[in-house]
Amino acid sequence: MKINMFSSLKKIIEDVNEASNLQQALNIIVHDTRKVMRADAVSVYFRDEKTDQLVLMATEGLNQNAIGKIRFNLDQGLVGLVLRQAEPVNIEDAHSHPNYRFVTETGEVSFHGFLGVPLIQHRHVLGVLVVRQTRKRRFSANEETFLITLAAQLAGAIAYAEKMGELKNLLDDVDTKPFNMKGLIGSPGIAIGKVLVVFPPANLDAVPDNAITAVETDEQIKAFDAAVMKVDHEFRELSKRMEGVISNEELALFDVFALMLKSDSLIGATINRIQAGQWAQGALRDTIAEHVRHFDAMHDAYFRERAVDIKDLGRRILTHLQAQHTSCQEISGPVVLAGEEVTVSQFAEVPVQNLVGIISKKGSATSHVAILCHAMGIPSVMGLDKLPVNRIKGQEIVVDGYGGQIYVKPSPSMLQEYEHIVRKEQTLDAELKELIDKPAETTDGIHIPLYVNSGLLEDITASLNSGAEGVGLYRTEIPFLMADGFPGELEQTQIYQQVLQSFSPRPVTFRTLDIGGDKALPYFPVVEDNPFLGWRGIRIMLDHPEIFLTQIRAILKANIYDDNLRLMLPMITDVSEVDEAIALINKAHEELSAKGIDVPYPAIGLMIEVPSAVYQMTALAKRADFFSVGSNDLTQYLLAVDRNNKQVSDLYNSLHPAVLLSIQQIVKIAHKYHKPVSVCGEMAGDPASALALAGMGIDILSMTAGSLLRVKLAIRSFTIKQLEKLAAEALFMDSAEEIRLLLNKALEDAGAGRLVRAGHR
Repeated sequence: MKINMFSSLKKIIEDVNEASNLQQALNIIVHDTRKVMRADAVSVYFRDEKTDQLVLMATEGLNQNAIGKIRFNLDQGLVGLVLRQAEPVNIEDAHSHPNYRFVTETGEVSFHGFLGVPLIQHRHVLGVLVVRQTRKRRFSANEETFLITLAAQLAGAIAYAEKMGELKNLLDDVDTKPFNMKGLIGSPGIAIGKVLVVFPPANLDAVPDNAITAVETDEQIKAFDAAVMKVDHEFRELSKRMEGVISNEELALFDVFALMLKSDSLIGATINRIQAGQWAQGALRDTIAEHVRHFDAMHDAYFRERAVDIKDLGRRILTHLQAQHTSCQEISGPVVLAGEEVTVSQFAEVPVQNLVGIISKKGSATSHVAILCHAMGIPSVMGLDKLPVNRIKGQEIVVDGYGGQIYVKPSPSMLQEYEHIVRKEQTLDAELKELIDKPAETTDGIHIPLYVNSGLLEDITASLNSGAEGVGLYRTEIPFLMADGFPGELEQTQIYQQVLQSFSPRPVTFRTLDIGGDKALPYFPVVEDNPFLGWRGIRIMLDHPEIFLTQIRAILKANIYDDNLRLMLPMITDVSEVDEAIALINKAHEELSAKGIDVPYPAIGLMIEVPSAVYQMTALAKRADFFSVGSNDLTQYLLAVDRNNKQVSDLYNSLHPAVLLSIQQIVKIAHKYHKPVSVCGEMAGDPASALALAGMGIDILSMTAGSLLRVKLAIRSFTIKQLEKLAAEALFMDSAEEIRLLLNKALEDAGAGRLVRAGHR
């Protein structure tokens, strides 16, 4: 415990030092300390010199509505005692201490164990850091040392904030002060709306705090009681089903569950927490966590194993609570969906006309929801790992999908600025619609086909309405991600037929199953230390030919319309992989022929996404019919930058000279063998980057439907000679920044500057 605690201390301190403001530092402290110490509540109180009072400034585990509202004199309560003594106070049962002060607003009635340490800077006590436990306990010496060390770090941050004037502002308006956070760009665009919080299904650890009013208490207790009754009914049904299948001794386990569901330690403790101001899901989370800690601390292995049963019980109750919560959420006006990790099902529960943006603690630009947002033109920001979900519920928010920023409770001037940007983008979108039926060609008549990237049947209408000339990348893994198990051959064939028929006679490029990395199937998990360099893409398919052959047969059988199918292999790193994959494709085609199913043999393309493939282009060009540059992964691997890691994501730039030089080499060799090359990464959908790609000789650009008309306008603003000159200049530049300025200026000079301003580039 000591080793784990102090190894976490360094990470917490680093995160606090990197916080953009004091409020974010406080949120990190209370969130991470609670997790590391397995406490029921962590709080920070500041000393307000103006009123000479202690003010609750941040908390996890107490009523969030109490933040900024709880103020008491320095001679009151245990927190006041810590401040007056200027030393730690560690009490097993706070309720029995003469200095204990009962505060209804924070829900302190359910807390007994108390550890408070002063925040001291230059002999002056600035505030108090408090950790609480519902059960009676005295915190260990190691825990006390941990908190003292953390308090010293926080005191330094407070002193600095006081010097800069930030502390005064925070104290003056703690509950309504706006804040902003930076995450990862999920999908571009600007969204303004009210936050609608969604919660992960049946994940107790991910349930956030959510303060409730006294009026809501009875409703939450009723919801909890109803969920418990449903679980009790489930166990009774399971017990009946298992009669005669398992022994009576094993069957008795269901009776144990039934007793647990009636126990006061579970029901009573949860209701107490609800009455103290915590919503039912959060109260259940804390009760289950307390039980698990008790069992984990037992020496007997049998009893330690019972912690698993407690967790299962908690998850079952939570499932029913969440079902009730989802069904009763009211949705009106523009909403921004926020959560730990927004799922596709949660995405689908919000009416399309109301959903304007998505933000989440987890996820990245390649997550399923981000891809869906791209397709539907919904701005999103992912990877906001310190996002205080419970604090932003119902708040007005700006989502800047261009910069990966969110602004909670924006100022009137900021709101006005972003509303102006939104209006300009809407005006631009209306103007661009005039280009839908016009060709994507340069002013001197050179045609550069614009395709779409897709993966959902829902994308088809939007893609066709955008004027797409085909599908440059159909992500076949998305139906796999949405299923409970590997879809069968018939099911896959039906999906692929719909896509081919909808786009017929336009070409559709199916990328074979590309899982692994950050796209693990829930029923086929791939757990690795470094997934992006691990078992993914074609590697998995070649190791599992039964999965690959099933998919290939399904794709080939779907090609019954205008022979508009093209097949593409992902993550090729070696020529031998191509040979093996083609041999399997031949086998699948022969198997269908043997059954009397006569289908055309498809054109086979390769995705160039890793440096090794770039340097094997000559050998690959002798085997493939076409190539597609996956600029997202190619950039990531060339620059050794994980674009989903916020620490280095700023280094990720597809206009890096190394990326452009690699693409130039790919095009040169492919064209030598008369093989066309497309680009299907985000780079293709950026109007400025598209100019360089077209000038380098890229034959096809494939992008999200929302980007297509913008790229078309860019292409239609230049002659091919101008584009070739731009590309040549870019290839001689030393940095991505120089290249970006060159391309943006070209757009401005050509009268297409609104494409630059729309993207904040």
